[in-house]
Amino acid sequence: QVQLVESGGGLVQPGGSLRLSCAASGTGSIFRTYNMGWYRQAPGKQRELVAAIGRGGSTRYADSVKGRFTISTDNAKNTMYLQMNSLKPEDTAVYYCNTDTDTWLFYWGQGTQVTVSS
Repeated sequence: QVQLVESGGGLVQPGGSLRLSCAASGTGSIFRTYNMGWYRQAPGKQRELVAAIGRGGSTRYADSVKGRFTISTDNAKNTMYLQMNSLKPEDTAVYYCNTDTDTWLFYWGQGTQVTVSS
């Protein structure tokens, strides 16, 4: 029943910033219940986990985004964020949110397109 809606993507120049949001429907804070993450899928590539946050607040990042991206949650708003700085063309992808597990517990949303180009 829980639905995740990604937003905040767009077209940005290299070096720019975007803040993605992942809003969960309904009441209650799913981000205190599940380990969650941001995923992306670029053309011709497999879906990859780029950032994850544990129930206790621990975070980890893919090497390709480490130092540039920051994952966070706002439990009151039942929303997860991905602050993306110093964007590179290689970051171009559709970004999704879901649980951080081998079997994803929620249906995939439509994702939000991030395009980094001059």
